[in-house]
Formats: sequence, C-alpha cells, structure tokens
Amino acid sequence: MIRFLRQQATRWLVIMGFVEFFLLTMAVALAMRLRYVADPIGYASYSHHVVERGALFAASIILGMFALGLYQAQLRESLTGMFLRQVVGFMLGAFFLAILYYALPQAYIGRGVFALAVVGGLVSVVVCRVFFFNLMDAEVLKRRVLVLGAGHRAEYLIKWHRRRSDRRSFKVVGFVPVGDEHVVVPRDEVIALDAELYAWARREKIDEIVVGPDDRRGKMPMDALLECKQHGIEVTNLLRFLERESGKVKLTAYPSWLVFSEGFDGSTLRRVSKRAFDIFSAACVLALAWPLMLLTMLAIRIESGPGQPWLYRQERVGERGRTFALIKFRSMRTDAERDGVARWASKNDDRVTRVGRFIRKTRLDELPQLWNVLRGDMSFIGPRPERPQFVAELAAKIPYYQLRHCVKPGLTGWAQLRYPYGSSEHDAAEKLTFDLYYVKNHTLRFDLMIFLQTIEVVLFGRGAR
Repeated sequence: MIRFLRQQATRWLVIMGFVEFFLLTMAVALAMRLRYVADPIGYASYSHHVVERGALFAASIILGMFALGLYQAQLRESLTGMFLRQVVGFMLGAFFLAILYYALPQAYIGRGVFALAVVGGLVSVVVCRVFFFNLMDAEVLKRRVLVLGAGHRAEYLIKWHRRRSDRRSFKVVGFVPVGDEHVVVPRDEVIALDAELYAWARREKIDEIVVGPDDRRGKMPMDALLECKQHGIEVTNLLRFLERESGKVKLTAYPSWLVFSEGFDGSTLRRVSKRAFDIFSAACVLALAWPLMLLTMLAIRIESGPGQPWLYRQERVGERGRTFALIKFRSMRTDAERDGVARWASKNDDRVTRVGRFIRKTRLDELPQLWNVLRGDMSFIGPRPERPQFVAELAAKIPYYQLRHCVKPGLTGWAQLRYPYGSSEHDAAEKLTFDLYYVKNHTLRFDLMIFLQTIEVVLFGRGAR
C-alpha cells in the first residue's frame, strides 16, 4: 500500500477528489438534518433522494474547484492562495448549481440547506486538503527517485525543481555518475553504489530510476536497468521525467528524443474528436456570450463614434504555417500601427482605448474568434496564433518553434494557463515549452481540463495586456 501511494502525484489527486466528493455529499445530508432538526415533517418531505441531491451538489462544487486548477498536479500555491482558490471554486460551483436547479427543480435542496452545506463543505474541504498535503510532504510517502547521471543534464532536475513544493510528490535519493562523467551536481548528493543496481535499489526502496547521463555511448548498465524494470521499478528518461513533473518540454532536448518519444497524436480519430469538441465548445460559449458581444460592440461604437470599425482583422499563422485572418473586437486606436511595423503589446500600452483596456482584461475582445473556430481556422484549445512577422523572427532564434504549428492555434491553451502574456523573445521561448507539451500530449481529456481552467484566467484576468 505504501508503494502504491508513493507513485505519481495524480494518484494522490484522484484519491483526494473521491474523498472530497464523499465529504461534500455528506455535507448536504448533515445540513438537511440540522435545518429540519425541529421539524420532522419538513425533513420527511425534503429528505427523499438526499444522496442523489448531495452527489449533484458535490459534483458541481468539484467542477468549480477543478476549473480553478485545484486538481492540477503542477499547482504551486501558498496556503492563503489555496484557500482563496477554494472559496472562488465554491462560488463557481454554486453558479453551476443555480443553472442546474433551474433546469432540474426537483434537485433543489432549499436555501437554508444549501447555505449550511456550502459552509460545512468548505470547512471539510479545507481540512481535507491540509491533511492530504501534509501527507504528501511526508518523506515516507514520497516517490523515491534515483538519478543515473551527475553531469549537466542531471543538473537540470535540480534547476527545474528548486522549491520544496516542486518536489512534493518525489524525493531524489541521489545521483550516480555514469562512467567517467564530469560531476556537476552538488557532491553531497552523489552516491557510490556498494552493490549491484537492483540489489541496491531494492534495499533503498527505490520507486523510479531516472536515466540522464551526459553521454550514453557504451556506458549504460542496460542489463541492470532491465532487471530493475522486470521487478517493478520504473525506468524513465530524464527529459520525460522533467516533462511529466513540470508540464513543459525542455527546448534543449535532442531531436532524437522528440522523434522517438510518445505523443504528437495526429490520427484521424483524434482530429475528428478535436473538431467535434471545437464546434461544441464554440457553440456553447457563443450561446452564452452573445449578449456580452452586443454590449461590447455598443461600447466600442459609443467611444469611437460612428463610422469607426468595431472589429479588427489581423493576419496570423495557423496550422502547417498557413495564414488566416483572425477576428477580434478592436481594442486599440485605428492608427495603432500606422507606420506598418508589427509591435508587441506592452504593459499600459497607450495605443489601447479605454473600452479596449477593459475588454482585453476580461478577454471579451477574444470572443469574435469563435467564428474562426467554427470556420476551422482555429481550434478552441491550442497554442496562441502569432503574426507572420513575429513567427519568422522567433523561428530563426528559438529551437523547435515551428513545431507549435503542427496543430491549429487556439482561443485558449496550456501556455496561456501556465505563463502570463509574453512580449519578448524570452517570453516566447518560455511559452513555447508549454506549447510543445500541449502539442506532444494533447488529448480530449486534456482539452476539457484546459477549457474548464480557462475560467480561472478570465475571472482573475491573468496574462491580459
């Protein structure tokens, strides 16, 4: 059982999700008891199907917390930040419930019961998360990792996981130099094995061996690694380990690893499922957002005066390098680029109008891109579409930049969730690490997760400029 719990952090999140679902369901049952403690007749009339009602309540609240990124393995947040996310997640879940109760009046549990259930559920979830995160920080329950390699490549593991929260799910037992490899990692973390690899790993209860020497040629103990794998010890490439734990792809990865690694699913089934998801998502958002779009059009027209355009069309680079006309609500002056030179948007950009500043912050300016999604120029989820001038410049300087164009660009995406708005070559390179992770690992489930967590970006205005 201990070995099972020491596996990847996603197992902890799944277990925690089931526990929280149970606690939230029980919160409704307990709230029902408390609300009608002095009214047995009222309790009898409302208590039928209490488990089913509690399950709907729990599912809606968990959906709200999921949309706030609270079930994300790469979440790095303070206790205060985590609590605020939980509060907003509960508010979002309550909004989902309001829609649900309107559609299914028989599921309604009453205002008093609902208020008690929200308070009780929030307290129980906060206590549950404190307990779980303390468990995850316990050394005995962390996945024990041995790194084969102690050179520059192995050092990346230390650089990418400097903070304690970055190593919440695993503990690096040590680094083992391979051959005559030059040692770069701290000397106090270097280990000299005093037994055969499998015997040593079994004695030290190693769960995973990460392979990352600077030079593999003729020096890797392949038979020993195969023996470890046969006995249930996971053997992982260093780049795959970094990708899994950080949610991004290292730009200095050697091309052969990208060629032979899993991912880059371009099958017909995946393309059909992604297109169906795009059409359904765009249609749903359009059905909900059209009043906001009309108000935005009106606000732009009032500020700019008659005869001024309220839409803005700009050439962007799409799938396979093909260009298309991206449509947005106009948020800048009509003479923003009168000299014809493409510029990044900057903080407090004086080209942005007063209405434009608001719609950029709330992402309302992006809504006309739903037409691009329905037309097939874009996907709902994918890398941000860039202008041809920027693409040509960045592709010449940043390795693997063109790989982001092997899928359609998106209205929202993994990089937009994980990194703020970028306006420099450095920002573009950092965002590319997340774009490549998406391009390499995109699935329907991943798209759905990004779609829900985009709600957090809109609510908090993260990354807008």
